[in-house]
Amino acid sequence: MSTEIATQPDLWRQISDGFAQYGGALPKAGQRVAAVGCGTSWFMAMAYAALREDLGQGETDAFAGSEFPAGREYDAVVVISRSGTTTEVLDLIRATDLPTVAITATPGSPIVDLADQTIMLDFADEQSVVQTRFATTTLALLRASLGQDLTQAAADAQTALTIDVDELAKLEQVTYVGTRWTVGLAHEAALKQREAASAWTEAYPAMDYRHGPIAIAQTGRGVWIFGEAPANFLDDVAATGATVVHHADLDPMASLVVAQRVAVAKSLALGLNPDQPRSLTRSVILD
Repeated sequence: MSTEIATQPDLWRQISDGFAQYGGALPKAGQRVAAVGCGTSWFMAMAYAALREDLGQGETDAFAGSEFPAGREYDAVVVISRSGTTTEVLDLIRATDLPTVAITATPGSPIVDLADQTIMLDFADEQSVVQTRFATTTLALLRASLGQDLTQAAADAQTALTIDVDELAKLEQVTYVGTRWTVGLAHEAALKQREAASAWTEAYPAMDYRHGPIAIAQTGRGVWIFGEAPANFLDDVAATGATVVHHADLDPMASLVVAQRVAVAKSLALGLNPDQPRSLTRSVILD
C-alpha cells in the first residue's frame, strides 16, 4: 500500500499528459450524467458529480451501485470499478438501456464486455486490497475531462509524500469533512482508516458537522477538513480541544494522499496488515 501510494504523483501526471488517450469516451459538457460505484469508487463518483455541476458542465448525480434509480434518464452513466467484477455495478449495466462508460483497471473482466465503452487504467491497478492509486487516478482523469489542469495537484501530491504523519496516526479518532466535491474525499479518507486500521472514523459535509457530530470532538481526537473551511468552522473545532488538520496549501486530492499515509501508519502501529484488512476482498462478488 505504501509503495502504491507513492506512485500517485506520477500517475496523475501521466493522466494529464495523455488525457486524449484515456478520456475520449467520457461525457461532454451539457450532457446529463450519472456516476456510479461501490465503496471507494462511489466516493470518487460523488466527487466527480459535485465538481462537474459546480463547473457548469451539466446535471450530474452519483449513486452507490445498488441504489441507481430505475427509469431515470441520463445521456451517459459512468461506472467505476477497479476489478470490473463487482456484482452491483455489473447488474446495473445489464439492467439499463442507457449508454455506459466503464472505468476499470482489469483487462478481460466482465465489465469490459458489458459496458458500451471502457477506459482501461490497468497501469494504476493495485496489489493491496485497499484502494489508493486507482481511485485517485480515476478522479484525476475525471477532473481532466472537466478541463482542470492537474499540474499543481501532482506537485502537491509529491509534497504530501514528505509530510510527517506520526502524530496524526496517534489520534484516537478522526472525523473527516468537506464541502461540495471534497465531501467525497472526506468519505474516502474515513474509509481508508476503517479498512486499513479498523479505526473509528466518521465523515460529513462540513456545514452539517456542527449539527451533532461535533459533540464527539475533544482533546486527542481530530477533525480533518478537505478544501476551503466554512466561516468560523476552524475556530469552532479548535474550541473543542480537537486537533484541526487542514492542508489549506495543498490540492484536496493531495490531502487525501496524506490521509492514506496516516491509515498505513496507524495500521502498522497496531500490528495490522494494511494490505489485507479483515473481512475484505478485492471485489465483492455476490451469489
